[in-house]
Amino acid sequence: MLAKIIIAIDGHSSCGKGTLAKNLAKELDYTFIDSGAMYRAVTLYLMQNNISLNEVHEDPALLGNIKITFEFDPEREYFETHLNGVNVESEIRGMKVARHVSKVSAIEEVRKFLVAQQQYMGREKGVVMDGRDIGTVVFPDAELKIFMTASPEVRAQRRYEELTKKGVHVNYAEVLHNIKERDYIDSNRAASPLAKAEDAITLDNSSMSKTDQAKLALQWARGVIKSLAHH
Repeated sequence: MLAKIIIAIDGHSSCGKGTLAKNLAKELDYTFIDSGAMYRAVTLYLMQNNISLNEVHEDPALLGNIKITFEFDPEREYFETHLNGVNVESEIRGMKVARHVSKVSAIEEVRKFLVAQQQYMGREKGVVMDGRDIGTVVFPDAELKIFMTASPEVRAQRRYEELTKKGVHVNYAEVLHNIKERDYIDSNRAASPLAKAEDAITLDNSSMSKTDQAKLALQWARGVIKSLAHH
């Protein structure tokens, strides 16, 4: 019986963290937890229910009605985000949510609420999770930590192509601006800012294909799992 590990993937927005994490989860038959989608789902919930950030601040119990789950869709080979039993995958990916998600993520009460949920999801190990503070705050004891990065221009181009392919009308300048703004907010916020864990391996994928990234990360994961088997 192979030991199960926790794989924490952190990095800037639109670095391909989710793609890499999903790939690893599929290859290792692990559970994939998309922390970004969880913050987006909370953002959507607040928008749908007209709850202001101040209200959350004053009464964190308002978050108690939020249940986020990931259901695997075999047809799309994709983990879809469900908010209180409703599939919200496409809604949480639009620019409307993207404009507010960094501000919502910066609220300490929201982070506490979601970190507790994420830690609960990872209690049995065998999970791959990506986000901004997974290796530093959520799973500081994760057996494998990867920190992903790429230049803002490369990331904006990827995000632009991804949105255009989904039929979302955006312009490159707006996407680049959104990415730079999110980098700034993510790195400078008071509650668990984006930072590289000391024991994380850096993966700069500015000029790497998705296939090469997946191969490399899988090598790292199998190496860690193997080394644990010898202990």
